[in-house]
Amino acid sequence: MRRFFPVFALTISALAQSPQIEKVDPPNWWASMPAPMLLVKGDSLKGSRFSLSDTALHIAKTVIAENGHYAQLWLTSSPAKTETVQIIARSSAGRASASYTFAPRRKPSDGFAGFSSKDVMYLIMIDRFADGDPTNDGPDHEADLAKPRGWHGGDLRGILQHLDYLQQLGITTLWITPVYQNHGGQSYHGYGATDLYSVDEHFGSLNDLKDLASALHARHMKLVLDIVPNHIGPNHPWVLGSPDPTWFHGTLEHHTIAQGDFAPLTDPHAPWRDQINVTQGWFANTLPDLNQEDPAVARYLIQNAAWWTEQAGLDGLRIDTFPYVARPFWQSFHAQLHALYPHLTTVGEVFNSDPTITSTFAGGVTRTGVDTGLYTPFDFPTYFALRDVFLKDAPISKLADVLRLDNLYPHPERLIPFLGNHDTTRFLNDPAITPHTLELAFTILTTMRGMPQIYSGDEIAMRGGEDPDNRHDFPGGFAPTPNDAFSAHGRSPEQQYVFTSLQTLLTLRRSHPALQEGTEQLLHADRNVLVYVRTLSTSTHANQRILIAVNKGSEASDIIIPTDATDLQDAHQSDILLGAPNAISLATDTLTIHLAPSTASISELK
Repeated sequence: MRRFFPVFALTISALAQSPQIEKVDPPNWWASMPAPMLLVKGDSLKGSRFSLSDTALHIAKTVIAENGHYAQLWLTSSPAKTETVQIIARSSAGRASASYTFAPRRKPSDGFAGFSSKDVMYLIMIDRFADGDPTNDGPDHEADLAKPRGWHGGDLRGILQHLDYLQQLGITTLWITPVYQNHGGQSYHGYGATDLYSVDEHFGSLNDLKDLASALHARHMKLVLDIVPNHIGPNHPWVLGSPDPTWFHGTLEHHTIAQGDFAPLTDPHAPWRDQINVTQGWFANTLPDLNQEDPAVARYLIQNAAWWTEQAGLDGLRIDTFPYVARPFWQSFHAQLHALYPHLTTVGEVFNSDPTITSTFAGGVTRTGVDTGLYTPFDFPTYFALRDVFLKDAPISKLADVLRLDNLYPHPERLIPFLGNHDTTRFLNDPAITPHTLELAFTILTTMRGMPQIYSGDEIAMRGGEDPDNRHDFPGGFAPTPNDAFSAHGRSPEQQYVFTSLQTLLTLRRSHPALQEGTEQLLHADRNVLVYVRTLSTSTHANQRILIAVNKGSEASDIIIPTDATDLQDAHQSDILLGAPNAISLATDTLTIHLAPSTASISELK
């Protein structure tokens, strides 16, 4: 037996593999930033000892996955000054190293401004807006164009090339769908990440994202990036070999399906049985649900948000599937981000029509657990109400009923109302609904409290049903066509009518600060007529009062409103800003409004 032992030992040694380092997440970090957790990806990392070439930097904890493909390096600090260090992995079989840079941070004035009710947000699905760089369309581009869920070629440069159009419309804040690498034939939407630290090659490069942000900031516009801390895509490498055993809720073979009913999360009497699949189920039964209760996952995701923010100088984040992640993570997420970027704002997707539910996720609310720290949720309740009012002939007082519940939010003025987005049918889906109806809905959207959000294409009367019919390519953004909606001469009469209507409303909003940040007082609501006033009293705008009246009915309406003890008290002059010149008349303590069928009136009262 003895004489065979050395041969056996040599065989084992020959089979051993040297450690290999393929990539590190985050790809870089910044000097004087909080200590990062570096996730090293490679091969044969099991049994390796890690160190850094700068002996002043220390690794407090190393966690290596059983599969040998991942190692978590928890640093004790970041260097005070910029430098590039070597990450070194040593084992009995060999040595590997990778360069890692701690870069200088952006200046605080370079972005990070946050959005507010003074802004107007415009949603762009990157792949469906404009193809600014045909070289990144991919080898199957022609075949993909014919597929409703294929990659169509829109990219970051395409957006950059049409900023004049957005600014002429009146947009101040751009929300773009996720830029993550999304490898998959139908992953054009960006919500199935395969690498959370790479810009998908179909969209361009990280430099393209930076160029877009810089161009927006040069125009005093803002950039909001969509992020997805809840889940990743089914093709992500983690799915078949995760960095640690608790990286996901469940496994590919054994998991539950995400539950879209958020009510149990807000019900103090609901058992955990009724809540668990909101925060731990796999979305659509296909998107692996990340386990934010795992400290390493939480650190990874918070660092990821900070990395994108710092790289591009982002002004805000749109957070996908917000209620599907437990509240303690959001509290830590926002606390750490706001420590780095005090003015950064966040908006969360809470797809629900009930204000008693959506309000529980707003920052400043603790009635169902810890404060999420969220700047604001999207205003889904008014979305559903506006749709019911204008598309299903519900009484317009239904919108008033929803607005009455604004007291559930610590900051209702921060809410983001909208008429549609990339997850809903187009407002003009029903052929019976006319662009004039959309114009009336836009009138309310652009004058009510909060920051209006416009879905790309709604401003030119795009039509479409359920996904993917609601995600058609923007006309003029792709192959040369005479129907180029980016220019007035390329728009149809219907497209131009809606574009001009919205542009006019946004011009009014921009020139009257009361419509941006004034208080809102509801003066009248019945089946067809809604009347409200926005009031702003500052040293610059002394008691600016903008009156909005909308009649959605098919008959004329005359409304008499007592003004005593309202924000219109003592008003004696009315200047019509939009609508019929004889719509408003004032008498002592009385306002009379005459509205023709299906019309709106906006006026300034002094």
